[in-house]
Amino acid sequence: MLRFHSSFLCSFFVGFALFGLAAPSFCAEVNPSPADDAALRQKARETLHRGAMFFRREVAVEGTYLWEYSADLTRREGEGVATATQGWVQPPGTPAVGMALISAYEATGDVEYLDAARETAHGLIRGQLLSGGWHYAVNFAPAERRKIAYRIDGKKTGRNITTFDDDTTTAALRFLLRADKALKFQDAKIHEALIYGLAATLKAQYPNGAWPQGYEQFPDAQAFPVKAAAFPATWPRVWPGSQQYWFRYTLNDNVLANLISTMLEAAKLGSEAQAGAELNALAQQCRAAAQKAGDFLILAQMPEPQPAWAQQYDFEMHPAWARKFEPPAITSAESQGALKVLLRLYLESGERKYLAPIPRALEYLRRSRLPDGQLARFYELGTNKPLYFTRDYLLTYSDGDVPTHYAFKIADNSESIAREYARLAKLTGDELKIERGVAPKIQIVTPAQVQSVIAAQDARGRWIEGGGLRFHRPKDPSVPIIRSATFIRNVELLSRYLASPAK
Repeated sequence: MLRFHSSFLCSFFVGFALFGLAAPSFCAEVNPSPADDAALRQKARETLHRGAMFFRREVAVEGTYLWEYSADLTRREGEGVATATQGWVQPPGTPAVGMALISAYEATGDVEYLDAARETAHGLIRGQLLSGGWHYAVNFAPAERRKIAYRIDGKKTGRNITTFDDDTTTAALRFLLRADKALKFQDAKIHEALIYGLAATLKAQYPNGAWPQGYEQFPDAQAFPVKAAAFPATWPRVWPGSQQYWFRYTLNDNVLANLISTMLEAAKLGSEAQAGAELNALAQQCRAAAQKAGDFLILAQMPEPQPAWAQQYDFEMHPAWARKFEPPAITSAESQGALKVLLRLYLESGERKYLAPIPRALEYLRRSRLPDGQLARFYELGTNKPLYFTRDYLLTYSDGDVPTHYAFKIADNSESIAREYARLAKLTGDELKIERGVAPKIQIVTPAQVQSVIAAQDARGRWIEGGGLRFHRPKDPSVPIIRSATFIRNVELLSRYLASPAK
């Protein structure tokens, strides 16, 4: 079946006017008149402002945000039931909302959005730990704050575990990077908290280039010799308990990929003259840390016959248990993520050592495909048999009774990775430099999308949805809710539209 893009069809139908015929009505939407575009832009500005100010004035707690709220704001959730004195750090929580507010400022120049983003940054800073990063929630109730080693409170005792899990600390740092730049590096509290957080993240990196999922103390380099990955002689078939898996070398949940992206963003921002001496000095350290993490990926590639990666490694560089449904195994999701990270590091550095592991890993993934074209999440060490769990969390080779909360089969994206590998590998050094400077493609926003977002907002500036809250009990799907993820998506869409050239 032939498919045509609507803009092509509209160009075709322009010729109808020569014969006195009208073009189809959808062409007016694709190519609105300047007057229609101006009117829609005005409505978009009003909708954007109303939505952002509702979030700032009625939803925020000390500038911070959660994931979901009942429409009357009496019930609140992050990754669990939350109180009225909490914000959440994991996306789509506080940093993600702050990013959307900065997008609104950049698209409109309205300093009200920048002021809102500043409030969000300051609220986030109140959740920064003495260890340098963030845990999942920011607590503002005095009784709760006394239990936690919040840096701004001058606390030396209390809970102090920084987490990189689920893009928590890394999202916070990327937001502070963007806020610092938007404020022209003039907000001393934001600038200082950013430098403290980046410096702590650098100290938390292990000598081999890995990071843990979380940390409380910085590693002693002498206690963690650098080794290449190897197969263990044996491994327990029954989950041995948590064994503080958080502190091991971690690829799970995109921990390493998010850290590398954050370090590279810090390196770029820190190289700007206005960034100041301390951030300038950290920039090169951040770039080196990103490349050192790539060196860890090279070390962590398992030997033949399974030259891919695990979710988690112990300090002997053997694949290790994490949670009770995450066994020592070769893992296809993390392996594909590792390949994408290696490609990015090659693009950023031009060092071909980051390309070297890729062909072997791609061939391994190809021969590990399931009959339906997917990949198993886990492959048994040595045999490469797909591994699954029963609902009672017992290891099995059968996928007939798996838990439903976790994807035990995933999509195989190895061919698209292979194409990108082939494309980058043939570029010259000069072509790589040009490629680095190419701005990412901006998704085009259509008038229909903008109109849909405008129509979905109520008079107070809320985007209300059905489905009920996830964690409150008894669960009631009829409860109307406000989702931060929807707010972020709509604000970013309206901002992209307003930033695009007028007709």
